[in-house]
Parts: sequence; C-alpha cells; structure tokens
Amino acid sequence: MGTDRETATPHKNELFTGSNKDFIIRRCTTDDLEGVIKVNEKELPEDYPYFFYKSILDNYPEGFLLACHRKNPDKVVGYIMWRIERTPSKKSLKLINKGHLVSIAVNKKYRRKGIAKELLAQSMPAIKKYEIKEYVLEVRVSNYSAINLYKKFNYETQGIKKKYYKDGENAYFMSVKTKDLAL
Repeated sequence: MGTDRETATPHKNELFTGSNKDFIIRRCTTDDLEGVIKVNEKELPEDYPYFFYKSILDNYPEGFLLACHRKNPDKVVGYIMWRIERTPSKKSLKLINKGHLVSIAVNKKYRRKGIAKELLAQSMPAIKKYEIKEYVLEVRVSNYSAINLYKKFNYETQGIKKKYYKDGENAYFMSVKTKDLAL
C-alpha cells in the first residue's frame, strides 16, 4: 500500500454529470488531494493527515469521488470517500464486506444543489464490485440535513455512538443493506 505523493492513481475521468449541469462527479486523483483537504478543513471539524487520504485513494479509488465545476474540473467543491471493511455478520460468524462512509463534505457555498446526493448516488454503486452487503456510516446527531439525506437512501439508525467526535458530540450509527438501497 503506497502512501507517498508520487504513487500513481487513476486518471481523471468524468463518471457522470448528474442533475446539476454546473457540476461533474469524477474520480479523485493524487493531484486532487490538496483540494479535498481544503474542502475538509474548511467544512468539517475532523482533519486527517495527507497519508490517510492517500491510503483511501490507493486502496479504494472507485469510492473516492469528487464534485467539481464543469467549467473548471480541477476545482474541488465536494468529495466522498469510502473504505471497505470485512466484519462478522450480525446473524453468523461469516465475514461480510461493508462499505464504510469515511467522509463526505461539500463547500458551504455549493450546498443545496444536490451535490451530496449525487456523490452518494454514484459512489455506492461504484464500490459494489467489492461485494458489499451493507453500507454503514456515522453522522453527528445535530446534522439534520445529512441525516435526512441518508434516510432518502433508506439508511436506518442502528444506535448512538457516545462522544464519537473529537468535540464530544454523539453520532448516529446508520446502515442500509444493499438489497434495501434506494438508488
């Protein structure tokens, strides 16, 4: 697993245009990571080191997507990144693959344009090649707009993780089985 800045990653390619003609959704590349970090640092209280993003990109490039301006596809205005976890099934000792939403963020200036919805809608099928049985995520209990978005995709709250975030806020643990997806 390479995590240095020189490791090759996929070329930029538009995956789909979505319903908003002003933006494209495309795969992230190593060249985009600084833009992703800027969005994250501006919009989310949780910051990650460069190597963390690079590791996700190297291991799960299909699940690391960007929202960019159509006229300037190098300008990152949002991103989503997933990792794959192999965990025991709730019903047996059999191991299953889960897609874990690590992070999603959209620059405040570009919210309410359907970007987060499109990032979710395109990234979840993109990681299905890993034979995902369930998608899971944590979300701040105060982030009503994100919670409502996840519910539109049939995510259900499975529990609360106490003091999950660095600032002490609780998180809802939400999940959806692949067979129950609303895509």
